[in-house]
Amino acid sequence: MTDTPTLPSVSREWHLLSRPVGWPKPEDFALVEAEVPQPGEGQVLVRNTYLSVDPYMRGRMSAAKSYVAPFELGKVMQGGAVGEVVASNAEGLSVGDHVLHFFGWREYAVVAGKNAVKVDADAAPLSTYLGVLGMTGLTAYAGLLRTAAFKEGDAVFVSGAAGAVGGQVGQIAKLKGASRVIGSAGSAEKVKLLVEEYGFDAAFNYKDGPVSEQLRAAAPDGIDVYFDNVGGDHLEAAIGSLNQGGRIAVCGMISVYNNTEPAPGPRNLARLIQTRGRIEGFLVGDHYDLQPQFVQEVAPWVASGELKYRETVVEGIENNLDAFLGVLRGENTGKMIVKL
Repeated sequence: MTDTPTLPSVSREWHLLSRPVGWPKPEDFALVEAEVPQPGEGQVLVRNTYLSVDPYMRGRMSAAKSYVAPFELGKVMQGGAVGEVVASNAEGLSVGDHVLHFFGWREYAVVAGKNAVKVDADAAPLSTYLGVLGMTGLTAYAGLLRTAAFKEGDAVFVSGAAGAVGGQVGQIAKLKGASRVIGSAGSAEKVKLLVEEYGFDAAFNYKDGPVSEQLRAAAPDGIDVYFDNVGGDHLEAAIGSLNQGGRIAVCGMISVYNNTEPAPGPRNLARLIQTRGRIEGFLVGDHYDLQPQFVQEVAPWVASGELKYRETVVEGIENNLDAFLGVLRGENTGKMIVKL
């Protein structure tokens, strides 16, 4: 084994104790102490530096069948993380390397070398590999360009537009020649951010009035693409404003994640017949073939400042759960990150 720095004997990690009903409660979780694990053959030990919390994690807390296995009760949860290799038995990875992996919600993680992606701390801040240059960025890129088949001249509406994915969707659309980009968000401050910093043509606070009315005012000529992060009244409003041949990419529906009863669907689906509109859901995991193209195109935009991003940073593993609940409440602007 490679020489290793002196490590603590204990690592803290978050366990799921019970499956939340409705909004998750603190008693559904526990921050526990565990021995710092040692890497076996082909593995590395990583001291996590940044952890990701994302809306999809709410679904993994349920036992319902979904596209990814639920978190196991009484065991540590998972999520994106970036950290430093502090011990290595894996070829090609050395102590001091920084890696991206999927064993977050803990301070130390043993990761198979094949599942640890080396990242360059000099090329971009480490936290960006969880956001603008990571999974959320690829989600925006794939959903807009592949699923929604964006083309130059399209008018685009994005819900949850001040979030990690939504903010990037709108900016990529602008950089690629959208005729108009409209975003919705949940506060006046976020609306101001979308227009003044991210370059959206229009934005509105969905709490100020019916979404359908505000969208029609912001996009009087209709929309060609809707990128859905919210569902509910936003989806219905988008269908109502969809132009002929319009496309809707369903990325998330955060408005219904904590519902205990089924949410009603849009009441105007028949309008898709008139518009020949299309709705398609997607998962970023189906589009990792786009990763090289995504990084090649987006990284220079980030470096030049053409594509802007925000992060909401919460300090300390003990605040990991609060950060996650904050995402569900919309308290983040841009990517929510936990710094250890």
